Amino acid sequence: MAQVLVLGEDAEHNCVELARTPDTVLLRESDEPQTVIATTPAALRAMTRAVKAGRFDQLSR
Repeated sequence: MAQVLVLGEDAEHNCVELARTPDTVLLRESDEPQTVIATTPAALRAMTRAVKAGRFDQLSR
């Protein structure tokens, strides 16, 4: 069974849900639950570090 973590304003709206299995992290937006992105824990850690470092800030301008 996967562990599930909900990040956002509340459990029903405006949140990202993450589920973890031993080898995979699954992500989905609560507004589009049919769309699921699968990645590895290492890739998610690398993306999180890049976001924290501001590497994607120019995309929001």
